[in-house]
Amino acid sequence: MEGSRKMKKEALIRAMDSFRIESQSVLDLLEYMDYEAFGKAVELMSGCARIATSGCGHSGIACMHFAHSLCCIERPARFIYPSEAVHGAMGFVQKGDVVIVASRGGKSEELMPLLEISSKKDANIISITENLNSPIAQRSDVVIPMKIQRECDKYNCQSTASFVVLTAIFDALQVALIEETDYANERFALIHPAGAVGGKLKNLR
Repeated sequence: MEGSRKMKKEALIRAMDSFRIESQSVLDLLEYMDYEAFGKAVELMSGCARIATSGCGHSGIACMHFAHSLCCIERPARFIYPSEAVHGAMGFVQKGDVVIVASRGGKSEELMPLLEISSKKDANIISITENLNSPIAQRSDVVIPMKIQRECDKYNCQSTASFVVLTAIFDALQVALIEETDYANERFALIHPAGAVGGKLKNLR
């Protein structure tokens, strides 16, 4: 095409570095993960009636995805916007339920009222954070660690590697719950009849 040009060499180098940084960040989880805390989280989630997730920014987006993933294995869940938590949305949470919050720094002020309400309602709080001594970690019943060496962009500011690591932790929790609850693919076939996945599961319905 006339007027088109190739991507800058430095841009390609940055893109390749991004693959390396994110891949290593996920691999590092194997070494520093607190598997006792992870197991406790799976135990709580497998035994509760409802699960709420919440977070701000990119952490919130990952939490939205996780809430949907939990519904896909028939663990009733919903994402609660921090701003809506103090306007009645916490009515979803009942005694014995699980509330999962994600905050890399563990200091998101928007999440503190949600944690206070969860505690007063005797819900179990699971946090995922890099700062194990943070206010959010201290208010939690279970703390799952996450950490990265750096983000992928040259300024080390954009939520890139940290987002991937958080999503990887949520994926690990989901697949562990499938095993813990003996969730059968036949049940998934019933609730996911549409799309390519539905076609793949058609013979199980």
